[in-house]
Amino acid sequence: MATNGGAGIIQPGIFEDLQKKIDEDTAVKDALRDIVQNLEKQDRAAQSALSRAHSTTTANMPTVIKSASDHIASEIETVQQLSKVASQHPYYRFNYAWSRQMESVCFSILLCGWLGGFGKNEAGQLLTIEEVGQILQIPVNVKDRDTFHLTIEEYLLSLISLLDELSRLARNSVTLGDYRRPLQISQFIKDVHAGFQILNLKNDSLRKRSDGIKYKVKEVEDVVYDLSLRGLLPKDQ
Repeated sequence: MATNGGAGIIQPGIFEDLQKKIDEDTAVKDALRDIVQNLEKQDRAAQSALSRAHSTTTANMPTVIKSASDHIASEIETVQQLSKVASQHPYYRFNYAWSRQMESVCFSILLCGWLGGFGKNEAGQLLTIEEVGQILQIPVNVKDRDTFHLTIEEYLLSLISLLDELSRLARNSVTLGDYRRPLQISQFIKDVHAGFQILNLKNDSLRKRSDGIKYKVKEVEDVVYDLSLRGLLPKDQ
């Protein structure tokens, strides 16, 4: 009976090659983790600055916008660094490492823009996904090439977070004696809600979160209704 003389049928280099690939993936993950952790730290600072909007009058809001914009400028630099590293690899291989953080950065930009930042000079405006991409200096919703970008899902999730924040701002504005802002927020949330109703959302988590927008509409409507009952609505409304 013929034998192979005890020679192995597995090539000796197979597992060495696998280990090399594992090491390469680990190096990429480590590099991305360091960048993303820095981005998280910067975004916490930006959102801390933006949180002061809840205790700041409209007249003094430019100081909040300026502080937040400075932090966001640092985030932009870090996003550029992230884009450079991430774009060297297939997007959907590692996008889990930064998607939540990019959503958070997008939220900070949307809130700052709504308050009147990024040259808007007037509160109540919504930055488009293209405008957010321009601010971050990255492409958006890329379908024709494998590169780092801001996705529609990240933008929409951050927009829902913006509505959550504005609902809270409507209540706090009343505390500050600003009775006009709740009206502005109410109309804005209603407009966004109408927009979401047009969308045919395939992402389950996004669809579930968007279902909650109607509750934000009601929350702010209740604030406006209470102001109306107390005769505090601006006379020109």
